[in-house]
Amino acid sequence: MSPAQANGLSLPKGVVIKGALGPRFDEILTPDALAFVADLQRRFNETRKRLLSLRAERQKRFDAGETPDFLAETRHIREGDWQVAPIPADLQDRRVEITGPVDRKMIINALNSGAKVFMADFEDASSPVWANMIEGQLNLRDRWAGQIDFTDKTTGKAYKLKDKPAVLIIRPRGWHLPEAHIEIDGETASGSLVDFGLYVFHNAKAALAAGSGPYFYLPKLESHLEARLWNDVFVAAQNALGLKVGTIKATVLIETLPAAFEMDEILFELRDHMAGLNCGRWDYIFSFIKKLARNAAYVLPDRSQVVMTKAFLRAYSLLLIKTCHRRGAFAMGGMAAQIPVKNNPEANAAAFAKVKADKEREAGDGHDGTWVAHPDLVPVAMEVFDRLMPQANQLDKLREDVQVGRENLLEVHQGTRSEEGFRENIRVGVQYLEAWLRGRGAVPIYNMMEDAATAEISRAQIWQFVQYGVEVDGGTKVTADLFKRCLTQEMERVKGELGADAYDKGRFPEAIALFSQLSLAPEFEEFLTVPAYGKL
Repeated sequence: MSPAQANGLSLPKGVVIKGALGPRFDEILTPDALAFVADLQRRFNETRKRLLSLRAERQKRFDAGETPDFLAETRHIREGDWQVAPIPADLQDRRVEITGPVDRKMIINALNSGAKVFMADFEDASSPVWANMIEGQLNLRDRWAGQIDFTDKTTGKAYKLKDKPAVLIIRPRGWHLPEAHIEIDGETASGSLVDFGLYVFHNAKAALAAGSGPYFYLPKLESHLEARLWNDVFVAAQNALGLKVGTIKATVLIETLPAAFEMDEILFELRDHMAGLNCGRWDYIFSFIKKLARNAAYVLPDRSQVVMTKAFLRAYSLLLIKTCHRRGAFAMGGMAAQIPVKNNPEANAAAFAKVKADKEREAGDGHDGTWVAHPDLVPVAMEVFDRLMPQANQLDKLREDVQVGRENLLEVHQGTRSEEGFRENIRVGVQYLEAWLRGRGAVPIYNMMEDAATAEISRAQIWQFVQYGVEVDGGTKVTADLFKRCLTQEMERVKGELGADAYDKGRFPEAIALFSQLSLAPEFEEFLTVPAYGKL
């Protein structure tokens, strides 16, 4: 008997809940909702697994020296004259979007932040602890039921939703992630289908009744076939719930290197449900390293020098704008991860100036909006877009002057590789992983709000530097021994920064062991969150 059955939860045939039941979990894990999710899993999980195997096959070709290219077989789609379906009124102005995890306080603060959109994140900004995932669903259901107010027991502070909150968009987990606490017909459930299914089942009609709709951000897609699978899921869900096809709207994050070569095709597959594409810059850098990890010609400089104004990042962001606007879809800019620097006005001013310059680039290039990670950055980004984009969006900015080819999308940033950059990757990567193991997915580290993408870039760069014996600072060769020595020294530094007591109470031994294992592994692990999930 599963814990859920022991607690009296009624389950549909073939469904087993392995996670413990917290307060009100039965409001989300209803027989009808679970039957809905189970139906999606039964219909689409085999295709999901087949597409993941295609990823692995493609990776083998990259490892053998092939590089990505535009697909010959879909050239007619790229050259065709078509547009996406009309986009709802409340998604026409997306100039500033705030993102964050699905805990109750975050949801209220983000919806009240003054941003146009809040992306509630079950993916990279959330650690997929069972309680986080189901409590997140409860919080979002309460938002649509008008019952999300709460009082913080520690501080006594009351949180309440204001009038005209931000438009809500949900990011489910990517196709590769499981939900180990739900089994369907003896098989682990797909995290994507669980997150999407529970949210759309409980909230689609309430969102529509409130003048909005069931809106999603889709992460980590690597091909138009993966977009087609989402489209099939959307159609099945809408039919099952009695919703008109096209009610669900999705924005796809272009955050993998292969997806950048299939932007037109992704828009085409989801054209009835499409609201736009987004430059997921941090994951995109990680994907660039990962996909070309076995190719010595694609070793990047220090992370701080891999900037949006140059090389492959510049090319991909301009191509995204051109592609989206040609098809009538929105082109969203990337994340400003800076957070306010308390007690240091000079550092704070410098951080905000960086954000302003980045947003001016995006608005000037033709993006229709941008992302921030902290409420204090909403006014900074808003001022830029209000000034440079007085209208609701920039769909009329077609950027026909932009010519981006394969070589542009593969151009490596010029720059230096330093031991300090290598060491910073160690410090940031381990600290993020340690927090993730404690159930926190959005973590302030060195005045930046980091999510899983930062840890992925960090260990990917370390892996590449070790594999190729990259020389840092013009002479020192990176080896496994250098990594181990730096790791020991940097963890002493982190212990000094955090205080020995806080350090000792954390999960640093596990985080250090896993980060070390992944950084020195002979084969590059696709996602650190997959092996780490087994340790939650």
